[in-house]
Amino acid sequence: MSLNKAEAGPDSFGARGELSVGGTSYEIHRLDRIEGSGRLPYSLKVMLENLVRNEDGRLVTAAQIEALRDWQPESERNPEVQFTPARVLMQDFTGVPCVVDLVAMRDAMTELGGEPSTINPQIPAELVIDHSVIADSFASPDSFGINAQLEFERNQERYQLLRWGQQSFDDFLVVPPDTGICHQVNLEYLSRVVFTREQAGKRQAYPDTLVGTDSHTPMVNGLGVLGWGVGGIEAEAAMLGQPMSMLIPQVVGIRLSGELREGTTATDLVLTVAELLRGLGVVGKFVEFFGPGVANVPLATRATIGNMSPEYGSTATMFPVDAETIDYLRLTGREDHQIELVEAYAREQGLWHDPDHVPDFTRVVDLDLSTVEPSISGPRRPEDRIPLGDAPRTVLGLLAGEHEKSDSDEGGVDDTSADSFPASDPVSPGAKPGRDAPPRHLTEEQLTANEKLGWPSDPTEVVIDGTEAIVDHGDVVIAAITSCTNTSNPSVMLGAALLAKKAVERGLRTRPWVKTTLAPGSRVVTDYFERSGLTPYLEELGFHLVGYGCTTCIGNSGPLIPEVSAAVNDKDLNVSSVLSGNRNFEGRIHPEVKMNFLASPPLVIAYALAGSLHTDLLTEPLGRNNDGEDVYLRDIWPSSAEIKEAVDANVEATMFTEGYSDVYAGDDNWRGMHIHEGEVYDWDDTSTYIQRPPYFDGMEAEPAPIRDIAGARVLAKLGDSVTTDHISPAGAIKRDSPAGKYLIDQGVDPKDFNSYGSRRGNHHVMIRGTFANIRLRNELVPGVEGGVTKHWTSGDEMSIFDAAMAYQYEDVPLVIIAGADYGSGSSRDWAAKGTTLLGVRAVLAVSYERIHRSNLIGMGVLPLQFPDGQDAESLGLTGDEVYSVTGLEGADSVPDEVTVTVEKDGRSREFSATVRIDTPAEEAYYVNGGILPYVLRQLLRA
Repeated sequence: MSLNKAEAGPDSFGARGELSVGGTSYEIHRLDRIEGSGRLPYSLKVMLENLVRNEDGRLVTAAQIEALRDWQPESERNPEVQFTPARVLMQDFTGVPCVVDLVAMRDAMTELGGEPSTINPQIPAELVIDHSVIADSFASPDSFGINAQLEFERNQERYQLLRWGQQSFDDFLVVPPDTGICHQVNLEYLSRVVFTREQAGKRQAYPDTLVGTDSHTPMVNGLGVLGWGVGGIEAEAAMLGQPMSMLIPQVVGIRLSGELREGTTATDLVLTVAELLRGLGVVGKFVEFFGPGVANVPLATRATIGNMSPEYGSTATMFPVDAETIDYLRLTGREDHQIELVEAYAREQGLWHDPDHVPDFTRVVDLDLSTVEPSISGPRRPEDRIPLGDAPRTVLGLLAGEHEKSDSDEGGVDDTSADSFPASDPVSPGAKPGRDAPPRHLTEEQLTANEKLGWPSDPTEVVIDGTEAIVDHGDVVIAAITSCTNTSNPSVMLGAALLAKKAVERGLRTRPWVKTTLAPGSRVVTDYFERSGLTPYLEELGFHLVGYGCTTCIGNSGPLIPEVSAAVNDKDLNVSSVLSGNRNFEGRIHPEVKMNFLASPPLVIAYALAGSLHTDLLTEPLGRNNDGEDVYLRDIWPSSAEIKEAVDANVEATMFTEGYSDVYAGDDNWRGMHIHEGEVYDWDDTSTYIQRPPYFDGMEAEPAPIRDIAGARVLAKLGDSVTTDHISPAGAIKRDSPAGKYLIDQGVDPKDFNSYGSRRGNHHVMIRGTFANIRLRNELVPGVEGGVTKHWTSGDEMSIFDAAMAYQYEDVPLVIIAGADYGSGSSRDWAAKGTTLLGVRAVLAVSYERIHRSNLIGMGVLPLQFPDGQDAESLGLTGDEVYSVTGLEGADSVPDEVTVTVEKDGRSREFSATVRIDTPAEEAYYVNGGILPYVLRQLLRA
């Protein structure tokens, strides 16, 4: 049983047509039937087709199609539309809660007398386990096996749930651990570019689109696939066949010309783009590349650019379909008919790139590829690009404290990106402009001044495996080839391996204080390393395989070399990591490493050889060989011709088809788990990672009438710009926190607490961490920071969790009072889930971040907005009053306004509040107590 359309919906624009490819006929929805659609950028054409195909007259209307057709590029606020993705992509940290909720829906369906097997994703859902492997072991042939075993032992409870889901749900696939990174697997295997599916008795073809529960989902934009990161509740809604509400975005066009120069890499280009786009300001916008230079950008490089969309702040960073797309599909072993379909569909629908055509854009910016130069970026922000030759002088200033801290505020791209670690939650920066400091630019005068500062030094002697060495400020202590951002690109990966070969042949060795790791995003990488014969050279320099997963890029870098760790802590040394990842915020890569620099894989190896940011890689030797000869980077840097020859000789389609032939099988640990058979999950009450959530407890087949809220108390009174990081549990679990006390009560040793991210499948842990951030300022307890409030019944100060449980015992409903821009930050589902489980019935705020407002509704919480120009202060609200909300009960539909009554000391007063339920879908969710009960009832009726 499915919520998918059983019969065709309206066709207000007469767009239905046929496309025949290789003897197979597909129904398509022709864009040329929509007058004026040819002027739209590629990304908006994809959105337009999505609306036309899903028009139903209720959620997706002809008016929405007209609004997109008539899009005004310069308008800062375009109309809202309902977007229906073709599929959902998840990783294990953010995907586990989605699966937990789906599993709980089967229990609820059973209890309501329905058939549990009807609960399945309504569109294809694909989950890749990639966020849990840690580089504990390194520089050893056994490292991969050791790290894989440790990962399984730490995460078996979570993996049992996912394995059960893999065998029990339709349209749900799980890529087991130690296989790859979700975005690289998506790029190389999962993405269709053109999707096909039976709908209303016909086989349809339409653009492949997706939403993902990871911020770097836009990596697939490089393949011409429109997709971006969303929070868990939005992903669950999409999985359950619900369209997602979004504003038609502005689209910034980047016109490419020229070609990359010899010696520059895809990473250099993406760091240049990061600097450019952050300077432009593209938060919440689509970015789209076009022009004659697009043909000179390989597909893997396009994917690298798309991958870093969160670092720019853009929702998506698109490349259109062209001959390069087709070549990549052929290279990665896609079926011939699928490749033929992609080209035929793109040409038929006006989605094939025409380098001479300039669509309507909000703004057009030119980028000449020949201006790109070798670069790194850091030490804390991806947009702070440093020309390679300027690196030592820049770092000198950083070590001296110059230009060290940006003045970025809470709620901006930098803050929300940093707060998304380690789970890589998609970011939703606040609406206020100017929150982020611009990319750092140092003048030649400043660099010269830095050079005169003198390199700070506090040399510490260490002995590592019998080798004497000195560790000092600015030394590189982690060199990691990591992250799908770059490991999906054969050119930079084989370039790194060729550099390693030349380095070994010239007698260079990695410095003993550098921890070296190799963690590619798919097994294809190690296959072409093996085939090329370059693996021994990488291993000679310590770059052994440590795992197929995110590792260092999300902070799973494992411990430093013990002697180095001791030196760093004893002398408070300011040391650095160099990694081929996408984020580098302080403390995120490793808590003992203050500076983190993003670089191409070849430069990662070069810095492992040099061992310090003090070295100018363009003019100074990386080291000396056994004959005392200086060896420079230019001596071992492979030419573009050498790299191309290695790629052409060693990367071929059979590697992808064979590498992915058993992608869902898993290793012996995965296959050997005992998995309960049956249509409902056998919950383990003793598990501290996975627990059945209470969202369906007491649920009836029909929703109860909406009730007013009476006698509510304020759980927290908050100011402006409270982010989801303030609300949602994140980071390490402290021993003396409510969550820590719970785990200790369950017999968990504090050393095994793990993070909130790893325990998102256990609501008992998560609600104890909701509103518990140490930066939270609850105005009910002035001068106190953290998750503390006043329990008005007793007058005592206590944790927000303890107060909420006391109010639940007393049967007292709760409200939150907040200022402007409530709920910006990472798109965390638990910011809304935790709110509802604490007993909060309504939030009263000056304004909301759009996604968090929608998520609150999705969990049955009423979002209310103060009258224009008013807030808690202007209305004299202190938070110690008793609140009632009337006007909901007995209404035929959810009203636009309600009356809020405030009582204190025997006096009462009233004011009107706007109900921020903005769409028919949101109203249906709220009436049903949330999106999960709504969908469950729909399936029960079906």
